[in-house]
Amino acid sequence: MSGRFLSIGECMVELSQAGAGLLRKGFAGDTLNTAWYARACLPADWSVEYFTALGDEAMSDEMIAFYKQAGIGTEFIRRIKGKAPGLYMISLKDGERSFSYWRDNSAARQLAADAELLREAIEACDVIYFSGITLAILSRNDADTLLAEVRRAKAAGKIVAFDPNIRPRLWSGYDVMHATISEGARASSLVLPSFDDEATHFGDVSIAATIQRYRTLGATDVVVKNGAEGATLSFDGVESFVPAEKVEQVVDTTSAGDSFNGAFLAHYLETKDAPAAAAFAAKVAARVVSEHGALIAWEKLGIDKT
Repeated sequence: MSGRFLSIGECMVELSQAGAGLLRKGFAGDTLNTAWYARACLPADWSVEYFTALGDEAMSDEMIAFYKQAGIGTEFIRRIKGKAPGLYMISLKDGERSFSYWRDNSAARQLAADAELLREAIEACDVIYFSGITLAILSRNDADTLLAEVRRAKAAGKIVAFDPNIRPRLWSGYDVMHATISEGARASSLVLPSFDDEATHFGDVSIAATIQRYRTLGATDVVVKNGAEGATLSFDGVESFVPAEKVEQVVDTTSAGDSFNGAFLAHYLETKDAPAAAAFAAKVAARVVSEHGALIAWEKLGIDKT
């Protein structure tokens, strides 16, 4: 089996701690992170495309070169005159991270403004991935455009995967956040929530409640990530549990969920075995949180790319 995987969202300039008061520059963002790990885990006959908007300056040029070097397609990336990527900085304490953002004028906020390009990209691909952050950074009209296109993709039988990735400070209010994330789930065939987010922001009292809510919204399949407690899956109504991989020392949890998503989707697309895909993804995520930064070198994942 081969195909095209499309990830839709925002990549930013990442500044992370490098020691001695120095910062390390990188590129990251939830949907780019997922594309990175999907590319690492998928065979060569799959292509991985990234859909976003960038500016016309040097940092955007550098991002494009970075994607190409990683084997991530740039065909559908829109360039906007006078714009630039957003930026964020990671602060770490005991392996847990907090973020400072500079993204209000990010080019990616206009990623869905070109509806024709968005439709072209989605129609050209077999698997579509987006997140709650993707929706949160868009204007209401552009969010509606994106939701309409992923609904079309779902109706056409494509796999549409959605991570709610709930970040309240990106939204104008809780009502808007709840409604739009629910719309994202309705437009998707597979939802990959994190239980702590769902419990905190939707009031779910159990993982079963999270699964039921997303299935009621229309998702056929749900994977609930619960950190070190493992993942609970519901595929075609059949539930299973996959334990987390033991980690000797958690260094940086920045891309734990994103790497799980990319590895899970890659393995599932090849095998159609959801529990095996979750077990594989747990191993990948465990390696990722043992290193600094959102994107770690593929050789550190233990995946043979030859």
